[in-house]
Amino acid sequence: MPISDLHPSIKAIRTTQLGILISIVLVAVKGLAGHLGHSYALIADATETGADILSSALLWVGLRISLKPADDQHPYGHGKAEPLAAMAIAFFLMAAAVWIGWHAFEFATTPHEQPKGFTLYVLIIVIFVKEAMFRYVLRVGKEINSTAVKADAWHHRSDAITSLAAFAGIIIALIGGKGYEGADDWAAMLASAIIFYNAIILLRPALSEIMDTAPSNEIFLKVKKIASEVEEVKEIEKCYVRKMGFEYFVDLHIKVDGTLSVAEGHRIAHLVKDRLLAGDIGIKDVLIHIEPH
Repeated sequence: MPISDLHPSIKAIRTTQLGILISIVLVAVKGLAGHLGHSYALIADATETGADILSSALLWVGLRISLKPADDQHPYGHGKAEPLAAMAIAFFLMAAAVWIGWHAFEFATTPHEQPKGFTLYVLIIVIFVKEAMFRYVLRVGKEINSTAVKADAWHHRSDAITSLAAFAGIIIALIGGKGYEGADDWAAMLASAIIFYNAIILLRPALSEIMDTAPSNEIFLKVKKIASEVEEVKEIEKCYVRKMGFEYFVDLHIKVDGTLSVAEGHRIAHLVKDRLLAGDIGIKDVLIHIEPH
């Protein structure tokens, strides 16, 4: 089955699995190159990729939980596991940023050998791979409207940033010669600040989703447009939408002719609901309240 035809949760899991496999290879390559090439920035970069693996594994667990169907204790399903996973990823990023920054500072103030030139070639490959992963995972995250997958994509971008900073630092160390050995360590500290900032940005939409913050105005306009296209609907009085995992739940108050029978009002409500569920918005369920016009 083509990946485009898969359920959003399955598609997210496949993307996460690919990211984990690539990150495992990169951790080994960067860690070994950093050790042999005397580059703490590259070792810190390997550490950040290791955090990628842990957070992606957590995302994997969160996505599998979100696949569980609704039950008596969770009548709206388990979709909140998805933004919870996104929050965990953001906290992992923060922790990785602090760890990298602290150890880079310690290493920068300790005399050590100049980094080796071959580490630059390793970093070029890493930057290319991680940036490609960022673009791919972000595209999937936007396609399936997943806060967690988009957060995981930015984890790949953060990895590319630390690699780019390490690349710049090593070049400075090699050109500057003696006395500039710590340039890549200072580059690692700069990268850690950027990673921490990105983590804060990623945390905000996940928190909003957990708090049932209203989605974009575009969603409301689409819901109202589809409901208004039912001829018997005279007016949309209220419209509430909340996101649950990859899908939306809608509460809608519509006005119809006050002289209609209960049975006719019920028919109209089901017609509106069916059209909303058949739309391309990704609505899981609709609760409609009928008001007389």
